Amino acid sequence: MRVISRFSHKSLLAFGAAILALLVVGAISYRGIVVSSASDRWVRHTHEVLDALKDMLVAMSSIESNARGFMISGGESYLESYRANILQVEQGAAAVRNLTFDNPRQQSRLAALESLAARRIQRAQAVIELRRTKGLQAITNIDQLGLGKALMDEFQGVILELQDEELRLLKEREAEEERYVIRAKVLLVLGTGLGLLITATAGWGVQREYAGRALAEKTLRDSEEKYRMVLDGVQDYAIFMLDPHGQIVSWNAGAERIKGYTAEQIIGQNFSRFFVPEDIKAGRPQEVLRLTAANGRHEEQGMRVRKDGTRFLASVTFTALHDAAGHLRGFSEISHDLSARKESEARYRGLLEAAPDAMVVVNQRGEIVLLNAQAEKQFGYYRDELIGQKVKNIIPEGFAERLIADALRSTEDALAQQIGTGIELIALRKNGSEFPIELMLSPLESAEGILVTAAIRDITRRKKAEAHLLQKVQELNRSNEELGKSAKSASDANKELEAFAYSVSHDLRAPLRSVDGFSQVLLEDYAGKLDEEGKNSLNRIRAASQRMGMLIDDMLSLSQVTRREIALARTDLSKMAAEIVAELRLGEPRRQVEFTAAPELITTTDPHLMRIALVNLLGNAWKFTGRRPQARIEFGTTDHEGRQAYFVADNGAGFDMAYAGKLFGAFQRMHSITEFEGTGIGLATVQRIIHRLGGQVWAEATPDHGATFYFALDDGGST
Repeated sequence: MRVISRFSHKSLLAFGAAILALLVVGAISYRGIVVSSASDRWVRHTHEVLDALKDMLVAMSSIESNARGFMISGGESYLESYRANILQVEQGAAAVRNLTFDNPRQQSRLAALESLAARRIQRAQAVIELRRTKGLQAITNIDQLGLGKALMDEFQGVILELQDEELRLLKEREAEEERYVIRAKVLLVLGTGLGLLITATAGWGVQREYAGRALAEKTLRDSEEKYRMVLDGVQDYAIFMLDPHGQIVSWNAGAERIKGYTAEQIIGQNFSRFFVPEDIKAGRPQEVLRLTAANGRHEEQGMRVRKDGTRFLASVTFTALHDAAGHLRGFSEISHDLSARKESEARYRGLLEAAPDAMVVVNQRGEIVLLNAQAEKQFGYYRDELIGQKVKNIIPEGFAERLIADALRSTEDALAQQIGTGIELIALRKNGSEFPIELMLSPLESAEGILVTAAIRDITRRKKAEAHLLQKVQELNRSNEELGKSAKSASDANKELEAFAYSVSHDLRAPLRSVDGFSQVLLEDYAGKLDEEGKNSLNRIRAASQRMGMLIDDMLSLSQVTRREIALARTDLSKMAAEIVAELRLGEPRRQVEFTAAPELITTTDPHLMRIALVNLLGNAWKFTGRRPQARIEFGTTDHEGRQAYFVADNGAGFDMAYAGKLFGAFQRMHSITEFEGTGIGLATVQRIIHRLGGQVWAEATPDHGATFYFALDDGGST
């Protein structure tokens, strides 16, 4: 009796340990469900904040658009949209305030954002009232500067800070969840294995030590039922056991939900049926079992197949199970469906379809894996005809070699020589015709490795325009042999060049807006999934497109100087200069700049052109005094060779007079762009305006001691 009692005590301990292990596994599973639910709530919270911020940004942009629309047309419908957008900004701010009430830093940023919004709305309202009371002529000059780009940039900056904080918090929470899930998975597998081992050992002990086998079998069945209940409670993971040959011996509810098989349909079948046919052909299932047996554990991501034949991306963990003697008893597999990524892929496809250019995505083997409707249109193929084909079929001249690394270079090194630069190539349509294209490449990390996105633009029209311009220049060179005709030919060629520059600049605006918008969407939607290098790259793309937009605006302004008819009127230059400096102060309210202007400097000139000239001269003075603690700008008159000359003087960076001959040339800069931003077109615009008005312009300066720009006018101007 004492021996039987001792064995009974051991059996009870063994079964108690097995039940405890199963309870621990159940607790881990339940905790995983709680953590996943909490993570989902935080994800929704973050998206609510980001959506509210995005709505505020769109509404603020619309406020300026509607204010501009009212200024130009006087239509009351613009004011209805204007007021609706103001309400949307207020509602967005209230939503963000409620969602971030427990975050002091976000509340502080929101207060700054509301202040900026109020200032921007106040400025728009002031211009609207000016349009109401004084009419269109009164606001023409104000519209030249916009309603406050600096304020909008600062507003966007605070929006980005709010977004970055929310994404940072989300990233921390997701990282914590991921760490817990990894720990839970390990503990789940170990607990499962331990529970099975203890249960089997207890059953074996009871079977050996007792003649009463029925009691042992009943206890074992109860334990296994509890184990199955725990596993069936895990819905987000497929958990099942394999024998040493890969035959399925257990199946949980999560596996049924994810893979589509019931336990009766799948137990006894080989797990290889979950692999895609090409992996089965390559012997991948057997290789996975070999790696797991050799290393004890194996993790991978790959495509798997459901019962209905559909494919999905899965994260899979295999663990080898051994008995007490170290012999392999089988394997456990835990699979997680990653097909939620399809939503992100769908959004990426939507972005591709919205792009104005042909977009083609190529893998490292040079095969086309994705393209948009513009690509179908440009190349004359249906989409199904190109997917899976080599990209060299449509771009034969060396493009594939730019994407596929040779034996001496990695793919990243090969791409590094081309990313971000425009490449001109000859493309091939389905009908065999060739056409010139410009190509922009960018890398894209995916579950299938690094892909390359190629933006392809048909530049046939541009090439024709360039050829036409070249022909004109050649004709001009030939005609210069006849002196009497040279002046007229030069005037005609200049007009052709002006028209070409205006057309190209105007046509570039739309694709640049697409690049800017495309990069902004990527930053907003994928910032949480990008590392710092990726986010920096997208920010550089946005900054470059915005700088190019400034350059195009300046080129259009320069072109309009010649194209515009002169309209003379009595103009108060003192008042005009004061208004321009007031606008500059609104853009940088914290700067302390001492500005003086001689009173009642009134002359007959074209006020529109003169305002453009003063905006450039005073804007330069404002910019190049930016590093002076006591900045000074002066506008006045002086005597020059017996006639009155106007001047704009500052105590800023100055320049070396040795380079004064290049000062008024287009794209000429006296300072590095890293020191002072600019396009190098402003002074060329000033010179063209003053010459059209029948005057002259010149400058004097000393490096680091300021500069003075002079211009003299003849009343009446010239045409």
